[in-house]
Amino acid sequence: MAYKHGIYSSEQATSLVPMTETDGGLITCFGTAPLHLASKPAAPNTPVLCYGYDEAVAALGYSDDWEKYTLCEMIKVHFALFNMAPIVFVNVLGGKEKHKAKVDDKAVEVADGVAVISDPVLADTLIVKLASDGEALIPDTDYTAAFDDAGNMVVTAIDGGAITEGATPLYMSYTMLVPENAEPDDIIGGINISTNRAEGIETIEEVFPRFGLVPGINIAPGWSHHPGVAAALKAKNHNICGHFNSISICDMPTDSVKSYSEAVEWKNKNNFADKDCILCWPLLTLGGKKYHLSAQLASVLNYTDSQHGDIPYYSPSNKSLQADGACLEDGTEIFLNNTQAAYLNGQGIVTALNFVGGWKAWGNRTTIYPANTDVKDNMISNRRMFNWVGATLITSFWSKIDEPTNKRLIETIVDSANIWLNGLTAMGALLGGRVEFREDENTTTDLMDGKLYFHVYMTPPAAARDIEFVQEYDPEYISTLFA
Repeated sequence: MAYKHGIYSSEQATSLVPMTETDGGLITCFGTAPLHLASKPAAPNTPVLCYGYDEAVAALGYSDDWEKYTLCEMIKVHFALFNMAPIVFVNVLGGKEKHKAKVDDKAVEVADGVAVISDPVLADTLIVKLASDGEALIPDTDYTAAFDDAGNMVVTAIDGGAITEGATPLYMSYTMLVPENAEPDDIIGGINISTNRAEGIETIEEVFPRFGLVPGINIAPGWSHHPGVAAALKAKNHNICGHFNSISICDMPTDSVKSYSEAVEWKNKNNFADKDCILCWPLLTLGGKKYHLSAQLASVLNYTDSQHGDIPYYSPSNKSLQADGACLEDGTEIFLNNTQAAYLNGQGIVTALNFVGGWKAWGNRTTIYPANTDVKDNMISNRRMFNWVGATLITSFWSKIDEPTNKRLIETIVDSANIWLNGLTAMGALLGGRVEFREDENTTTDLMDGKLYFHVYMTPPAAARDIEFVQEYDPEYISTLFA
């Protein structure tokens, strides 16, 4: 060390750690997309983070045929109906050979210099010829090819090109998407043994490494009514990237579950009890279009969080949906009274109720209720708060991993976390919370091995699900007649 003579200064790290901001409501939506309509198509089975409608359409395409292209429903719901962002989409369509089909030399009639193909054509595979055994025509010289608003491929002859007046038919060769071949197993996914890459729901493990955002809500509208897909969503709720917990929102099949009593039977039969899962019945309608309740409920959670500092301590129940009705798959209208809706809620099912103030989401319980009476697990707002607090603590103190296990480290973590929890308490997001480093939970051998246990106590406020007014006739007020 150099010899010093004088006054010097130095710095050390601040003893309090600023808490990171984690979004407890980041939606990851799995499904199928019309990639042939995308201007900048994302690769199948790749998480895509979108902050706007245009960005989502550019990466995934858009079609009103939501039965074939299920991600389009969530694009509409999240950006157009609720004006929320961001969201992560994972499209599985096109990831396997069965999702595509080759068409060779299809004869397409020409009218007024225009030929129309209704198939979902992958534009970069299109070959146009004047005869089946002829030479390929030159795009942008002999013809232009573009999609119309209905998703049809429109081939238009260019003046002076090879397509002369009266030339018909044209012979088209191309590869097309076959969305009908997408199956629940494609959504479930797994690890592709030939590429060693994740597919389907398994790609949720890539969301945090790719974007630095913790998944909070996992959905697959149009698919989650399949028990296998729901089981995969529920399984991936836990231990994401080995550290994080999220929730999933699933639907029931309204083509077979046609009454509220059948909904309870279906839930029990399909073993839906899970602390991190929300189960919905029936569908919603708006302007003659059917919507999955899971899709709207996910956006309702995002909107509700955004009104309260992006902290998930408010329940989605009794919050407005973008709906003018509820229905089954065949369009049969569903109108539940409050007693019927409460029965579903008491069985751990969220529904839609039109009682006071229009159509509202109705229900506070996760699917583990009534089998599990622990309010930490069976109340939606409590469950989300525990997931969110856990994620925030992990990301905030990750920088402290591998630092020396000394008094300063322990005090920094305890003091920083307690200041943060006190702030949450002051704003009403918690009734109280604290972090302790307890001697009885930290054995000598664990501390020697670098293992530290911090005990987090917290009490999120319960949703006020039952408010009662007791009325009584008071004869004492008869005396006011003589006042």
